[in-house]
Amino acid sequence: MTRDFRELTIVPDKKKSLLLRINTELWNDLNTWAKDELRSVNAQIEYILRAEVHKRKKRRRSEED
Repeated sequence: MTRDFRELTIVPDKKKSLLLRINTELWNDLNTWAKDELRSVNAQIEYILRAEVHKRKKRRRSEED
């Protein structure tokens, strides 16, 4: 059985643009953290936000039980 190459194509998630204003000190801290983890500042912010949203959802599920 052969697979059509289109089945293997990864479709990127649609992303929303967001203008974020933060002070220089916070940006520098995020930039340092991002470099340590080989990410861009944008990817680092997205990583942090995903992790926190995941924690919140997990906490809410446990509160519902």
